[in-house]
Amino acid sequence: MKHLLKMMDLSSEEIIEILNLADQLKYEQKHGIPHNHLKGKTLGMIFEKASTRTRVSFETGMYQLGGYPLFLSSNEMQIGRGEPVEDTARVLSRYLDGIMIRTFKQEEVEKLAEYGNIPIINGLTDYCHPCQVLADLLTVREYKNKLDGLNMCYIGDGNNMANSLIVGCLKVGMNVSVACPDGYHPDKTVLDFTKDYSNFTLTNDPKKAAEGADVLFTDVWASMGQESEAEKRRIAFKGYQINDGIMSSAHGDAMVLHCLPAHREEEITAKVFEEHANEIFDEAENRLHAQKAVMVKLMG
Repeated sequence: MKHLLKMMDLSSEEIIEILNLADQLKYEQKHGIPHNHLKGKTLGMIFEKASTRTRVSFETGMYQLGGYPLFLSSNEMQIGRGEPVEDTARVLSRYLDGIMIRTFKQEEVEKLAEYGNIPIINGLTDYCHPCQVLADLLTVREYKNKLDGLNMCYIGDGNNMANSLIVGCLKVGMNVSVACPDGYHPDKTVLDFTKDYSNFTLTNDPKKAAEGADVLFTDVWASMGQESEAEKRRIAFKGYQINDGIMSSAHGDAMVLHCLPAHREEEITAKVFEEHANEIFDEAENRLHAQKAVMVKLMG
């Protein structure tokens, strides 16, 4: 494991290793046990997309590991003024021990890895969100004490979250059922990946997708950069809301997770959100622990 570019690059064993290390680091942090695995190391954090959880969790995590987090806004860098990603990668590799980037194009993340010689962590692209899904899997395992054999349901847009959840959940042995409206399906590369798995279902019927679910996921209908499509998407996604009707199809003790921010009464009702708020905010916290594990694996 040299980088974290997308879930597809990780083996099942590597995912479990990251989760196990995250458990250990979380225990140590909760009990005040120092874990300065990255003392003297510097992580550059490039943000072309705004962030709450990604920035705070990476900065805090790097500090807790004894390292230094360096915030790099694309507005203040030459990369935001036309310098090729290839050149940025080669320059920053001379200064830093690792780079986390949150951007639009997956190609930028892949080019940083190709031309740099330090670990690259994908903090989010329009294609995928691997750090979030590692935190999601960590949370599910904490609540259910296992991953293999669980029924996962995702309802909503076939976006970066759907792409990474499908791959990550299949790799750890979960049964995956996804409900998206026509025209909003997951990426073709992800659907091609699922062809090797008999435990994957794609439907346009949310209630059917939720049948027997142990954990349900959703995300906003209009992601960052899609604000102009918001009204069109509200119409397309009518009926794709996690509500009491959908929950009645799932197992009685089913979890609900959301990567946040949530738009209550759109993709999820306020009632269901609040009933599962503990799970959702444990999930948000686990971004910190999962990402610390990734940084230790790559930079330690």
